[in-house]
Amino acid sequence: MNVDLGTVRAQLARTPGVLDALLRGLSQAWAELDEGPGTWSPRGVVAHLSHADRTNWLPRARVLLAAGEAQVFPPFDRAGHQAEEAVRSLDELLDDFAAVRAESLRALDALNPGPAELARRGTHPEFGPVTLGQLLATWAAHDLDHVLQITRTLGGGYREAVGPWQAYLRIMRPA
Repeated sequence: MNVDLGTVRAQLARTPGVLDALLRGLSQAWAELDEGPGTWSPRGVVAHLSHADRTNWLPRARVLLAAGEAQVFPPFDRAGHQAEEAVRSLDELLDDFAAVRAESLRALDALNPGPAELARRGTHPEFGPVTLGQLLATWAAHDLDHVLQITRTLGGGYREAVGPWQAYLRIMRPA
């Protein structure tokens, strides 16, 4: 399936507002909920999304467009957000994410990839050959994956409170 850049861009543009509406003003206890050891809280997810915008998606797109398959994408530190998360409130992280994403969208618009660029291949360090279209579609899907993670984590915060209705709420089931 060919990637529709307009749809990808629209999804990327919506994510900061979705997260802001869902999370702004959340108490610290809820902002720090997680799904157990090795999982991230809503605060951690927002910090991760900003970190990924800064260090992953567009840097890799630029390498792909400049070098094709000749240069492997730079590695991405999935946990590189933790220092930022440790010193900022959730509301500050939401503000940062909105600003970083706006800049990312301006940079994506400046790249202005057409069909030939979207089909161009680069080299992922784990997967091997991938196209720019796949990279950009993954960026949008990555946002949605983390929105799902956040809502599942928040829903889990009601696990005991809902009592027997847990049986009917998919959000209460382990991931």
